[in-house]
Amino acid sequence: MLDDFLVRAALGAVGVALAAAPLGVFVVWRRMAYFGDATAHASILGVALALALSVPIFVGTLSIALAMAFIVARLTGRGMGADMLLGVSSHAALAIGLVAVAMVDGPRVDLEAFLFGDVLAVGKSDLALIWGGAAFVGGLVAWRWQKLLTATLSPDLAWASGINPEREKQVLMVALALVVAVAIKIVGAILIGALLIIPAAAARPLARTPEQMVIGAAVVGSLAAISGLWGAWIFDTPAGPSIVCSAAIFFVITMLFRGMRRG
Repeated sequence: MLDDFLVRAALGAVGVALAAAPLGVFVVWRRMAYFGDATAHASILGVALALALSVPIFVGTLSIALAMAFIVARLTGRGMGADMLLGVSSHAALAIGLVAVAMVDGPRVDLEAFLFGDVLAVGKSDLALIWGGAAFVGGLVAWRWQKLLTATLSPDLAWASGINPEREKQVLMVALALVVAVAIKIVGAILIGALLIIPAAAARPLARTPEQMVIGAAVVGSLAAISGLWGAWIFDTPAGPSIVCSAAIFFVITMLFRGMRRG
């Protein structure tokens, strides 16, 4: 069954959606959209590092994504404007990464695949990496769930309960960097932030508890992955952007549903 490239593409896209779902809700709750973009954009520099050192792309992107996440987190905690710093870091990291890739010796790299994803080229080893990463992220978030939730809702309450909010933030950063590393081949560095935010935002109007929001984000992300791939196959459009467009449609639908329910 895994010899069918469409099946591999669907399994890969769903795996990324499931990995992104639990993190996406925290990105939405903490208003960390720019943080996710900065980490994702920096992964292009990781591609250049991997090519220069002849190591797997996953190793390079994970290393740079982790470094970027911790650097930005430290700087934003020192009185600097978070929005300004994250905006500068996001765009600068992407530009530096693109320049670095162009300067690496050897055959030209298909930058479009790393910017917008190449889900149809997912192989069996990629599937193992994606689903392994999704299982790790899911297990990590499940293990730290209550502490992460308390630190997100009220840092003061977290301190009073013996929970270190900064440590929980670091857990999120590690998980976010891992998702970026496994997702870059599916949706690319430009669209990873969208796959983190849109399914969680779409699930928010339908959820009454944090757990329901995570489940809803996983469902919306998976449906967006399948329907986006179907649309790309039918209309001959890029797969990564099609997945994000499908997620955006689900977001509009849930917003309209919330409006009708309130009316």
